[in-house]
Amino acid sequence: MINIFGQLPGDASSSAAKATPCGPLVLTLHQLAESLGRAVDAKDAWTCAHSEEVAVVSQILALNMGFTPAQAEIVHLAGHLHDIGKIGIPDAILQKPGSLTREEFEVIKRHPVIGEGIVQPVKALNGESGVALMIRHHHERYDGCGYPDGLSGCCIPIGARILAVSDSLSAMMQERPYKGAMSFEHAEAEIMSQAGKMYDPRVVRAFAKGREHILSWITGMRGDPVEQAGGRQ
Repeated sequence: MINIFGQLPGDASSSAAKATPCGPLVLTLHQLAESLGRAVDAKDAWTCAHSEEVAVVSQILALNMGFTPAQAEIVHLAGHLHDIGKIGIPDAILQKPGSLTREEFEVIKRHPVIGEGIVQPVKALNGESGVALMIRHHHERYDGCGYPDGLSGCCIPIGARILAVSDSLSAMMQERPYKGAMSFEHAEAEIMSQAGKMYDPRVVRAFAKGREHILSWITGMRGDPVEQAGGRQ
């Protein structure tokens, strides 16, 4: 049995950090995860291919952190499903231009827990695979200021720490109703500046190591984004 959560030095021995995958996942399950990720992206025209970007970048980061190909594939699968809980969020909130109200942001913050609940009935994604926990915790912050549970440091599952960087990169580089798209270089600078705050420094180092690979894949997939100012991430 492979443990992708106990490989890195300094990880806490919490239950969230000890989840282990139950072996290779069947191909049909991975294909289903990709299809569900595309369905979530299709719900919002502004997030086209977001789940695929998160999945691929997460896989690159995992490999750069020393994960085996099989372990990295688990994180890749979680990337496709990380936002599946947005199915339960009203379109009026997801696609609202401008700032969200406090109440609307509280609704948005439910999507990781909703997503965990959606995949829980699938045995290969729940429990030992760690995928459900990655979905639940991909908006936690390394400094403990994230959601839904306010976990910090190594108490956050390592897969979720990887997803956090990939999710932020993709979101910053995509145009949304409330903001313009950043360049890769601008998004990269934001990620580097948040090492030890929002993001695990080890994941940020893996990002720096894989920078050219990530940039090549993203630009090959959708071309260079146009840098525009500011906005909510």
